[in-house]
Amino acid sequence: MSEGVVTETGVRARTRRAILDAAIETLTKQPSATLADIAAAANVGRTTVHRYFAERSDLIDAISHDALDKISQSTERARLDDGPAPDALARLCQEYFEHGDVFQLLFTMPDLVTRPEWAEESDDDRRLLRLVERGHAEGSIDPAMTKEWLLQLLWSLLYTAWELVREKTPKHEALTLCLRSLEKVIAVG
Repeated sequence: MSEGVVTETGVRARTRRAILDAAIETLTKQPSATLADIAAAANVGRTTVHRYFAERSDLIDAISHDALDKISQSTERARLDDGPAPDALARLCQEYFEHGDVFQLLFTMPDLVTRPEWAEESDDDRRLLRLVERGHAEGSIDPAMTKEWLLQLLWSLLYTAWELVREKTPKHEALTLCLRSLEKVIAVG
């Protein structure tokens, strides 16, 4: 009997993930998309979407939390405390690059980042800012590039790379340009 519960939980988790992924992709292209549009993109019925997300605002909340989870997972995988600061920053950039779909949605639907969960500086933000401070202290990141400037620049470079991919530039080429630009900007001297 417990096996059925595990399977049901796995199926529910996969269905929820499919709806979230379809919502992110659909809303990035068409911010005014309806729950019916998202259901069609997820290959599920509209009632299934409503079972998981009763209202559009519930879905938007879930997307917002999903983006924050992806930031946390990316920050953890990037191992910001390992090696020289520029290497750690490049690893973080590569990790963030893989989540371009949800991050682009944050740029196209700015009301996502005005939600309460985005109001305060997160642990991940603080870890990134400490990384830049470490780079300044070790002399591997240009001290003229403030940590706040570099944070904004990182997101701008990533956005530009994601736009290139949307315009059919191969992912590896867009990421290479992004990383090379970042490397040049933070270089000392």
